[in-house]
Amino acid sequence: MTRTRLADVACSIARATDLFGDAWTALIMRDVITGVTRFDDIARDLGISRKVLAARLTRLVEEGVLVRERYQERPPRDDYRATRKGEELYPVLLALMEWGDRWYAEPAGPPARIHHLDCGHDTHAVAACAHCGEPLTVHNTTQLPGPGGRVGPGTRVLGPLMAAREADASSA
Repeated sequence: MTRTRLADVACSIARATDLFGDAWTALIMRDVITGVTRFDDIARDLGISRKVLAARLTRLVEEGVLVRERYQERPPRDDYRATRKGEELYPVLLALMEWGDRWYAEPAGPPARIHHLDCGHDTHAVAACAHCGEPLTVHNTTQLPGPGGRVGPGTRVLGPLMAAREADASSA
């Protein structure tokens, strides 16, 4: 089955999931950001086929999310490190982890904890308003069109809905 490309959809979620929507990609990034950086170690940790892992790592390097660093010449062996673009996926992973902990943790509890080194406490991800600091929820936010928004594949219904919201807000 051919996968539909989402890179041309006028939606940042669609474009991001075009790269990151695959479960293996998220788990590869989890491993690399957590410190599992060598091909063989990632393959062993995830139980992923070497062919699939090589394809995902190649795409992540091509997209500038990871960088490949040679640590051995014979045989050639590479480490994979997150670039700034890759490191900025960390809050996304934390949000997925928080949601998974809430809805899918086993009775014993979550499988991992996030420990904040600066204050010394365990913590969790919180989506908050960049202006007032209040938590962001589906009930206290709305989506309005951005400067790159357009109606097209993936936004044929959503685009006009957001435009109507903006029109309603500006007429109020």
